[in-house]
Amino acid sequence: MVAQNMPKDEGFDRTLSVLKEGYGFIMNRREALNTDVFETRIMGEKAICLTGSEAAELFYDDTRFRRRDAAPARVKKTLFGEGGIQTLDQEAHRNRKAMFMSLMDDEAMDEIGMLVHQYWHLYFKEAESLETVSLYEAAKVVFLQVACKWTGVPLDESETESLATQISDLYESPAALGIQHWKGRRSRSKLDSWIEGLVEDVREGRIEVDQGKALYTFSWHRDEKGSLLDKETAAVEILNLIRPMNAVSVWVAMIGLALHEFPEEKGKLKGADDIELEWFIQEVRRYYPFFPFAAARTDTDFEWQGYFFEAGTLTLLDLYGTNRHPSDWVEPDTFMPERFRGWHQTPFNFIPQGGGSYDFGHRCAGEFVTIVMMRTTLDFLVNDLEYDVPEQDFSFEFNDIPAVPNDKVKINNFRFL
Repeated sequence: MVAQNMPKDEGFDRTLSVLKEGYGFIMNRREALNTDVFETRIMGEKAICLTGSEAAELFYDDTRFRRRDAAPARVKKTLFGEGGIQTLDQEAHRNRKAMFMSLMDDEAMDEIGMLVHQYWHLYFKEAESLETVSLYEAAKVVFLQVACKWTGVPLDESETESLATQISDLYESPAALGIQHWKGRRSRSKLDSWIEGLVEDVREGRIEVDQGKALYTFSWHRDEKGSLLDKETAAVEILNLIRPMNAVSVWVAMIGLALHEFPEEKGKLKGADDIELEWFIQEVRRYYPFFPFAAARTDTDFEWQGYFFEAGTLTLLDLYGTNRHPSDWVEPDTFMPERFRGWHQTPFNFIPQGGGSYDFGHRCAGEFVTIVMMRTTLDFLVNDLEYDVPEQDFSFEFNDIPAVPNDKVKINNFRFL
C-alpha cells in the first residue's frame, strides 16, 4: 500500500506564524485543512503537527518518538535546564522518572495541600495593609514557599520575592524574544548555581536535610549506570520540581478569572467537597491555555493512518487543542465543570501537562501536585476569603506564552470568612 500525501500547510516557513498565533497555531490549521495531522516548516525544517487523542496516543509511543533532540536550545537554557528529564529517553528516562515518582505518594499530597492552605492564610494575613493583590504575583510567592518547604530547600525570607521572580522568568521566557529571553537565561544561571551549592552542601554534610525530602533524594540519586548524578543535573531536576510548582500560579490567575467570568459556578462551590472542587479546577485546566505544544522527533520510519513519517522529523502535539478537540469533548468552547462527573479520562484525551503514562511515559510527574495545589487554592478563595474584584483588563493574548490576563487578576477589600 502506497502512503498518501500528508496535508500541508503551504508556505516557506511558519516560525513567525507560530509566534503570532501561539496557542491557536495548530488549531487554526486543523480547522482550515480539516485534518488532525499536517506538515509544515518551522525554524527552517520540516515539522509534523498533531492534535486529538488518537494523535496523542501515537505521539507518546516511545518506540516511534524520542525527546533528546526535540526541544529547542532556547527552551533547554531557560525552561527545562540542560540534561533535564524532559530531554531523556528509554532507560535513562525511566530511571529519572522513578526518582520523581518516588515522591508522589498520598502523604506527600496531604503535606502539599496543608502547606498551600497555610501559606495562603499567612500571605493574606500579612497583606492586610495592601490595597490590591494580584493573584498571579501572590501565587508566585506562596507557591515558592510551598515548594521549598516540601522539597527541603532552605529559603531565606528576605530572598523570597526575588527568587520567585527569577523562577517565573524560566517559564515566562522560552517563547519570548530579545531582552525577556536573555533575562530568563540569566535567571537560569543564578538559580542553577544556588541549587548546585545546596547539593554540594548536602553531599559534604554542611546542611542536614530530611531523607524524605527531594533535596536529599535527588542529591544522592544514582542514574541507570549506577553513577551519582553530577551536581548540575541534580540541581536541574530539583528546579524541575520547584519551577512547575511555581508555574501553577498561571492557573491560579485562571481560577480567579473563571470565578469572575462564571459567578454561577462559583456559587456552587460554597461548602463543596473535594470532588466538586476538582471538577472546577479540571475544567480550568481544560478550558484555559497553559502549555501550547509538546515536542518530539520521530525515531524511526513508520506509517500511521496512511501517512508516512520519516525518522528524525520534528513533531509537535497540540496540548491546548487536544483539550478542546470536538471529537473528544462535548461543547468544547463551553466552561462546564460538570462534564467531569462520571467522565472517563484516558492517558491521551486530557493532556494539559502532557499525556501517556505517569510511571514510564512522559506525562508530567507533578500533575498530582498541580491538582492538589489548585484544589486547595480554589477552596481557600471560595470558602476562606471574601474579596472584591475591581475593574481591570481580563483579556489575554494567545501569542503570549504562558497566557495570563493582562492585569494579572487583581482583587481588593479582602477579608477572612
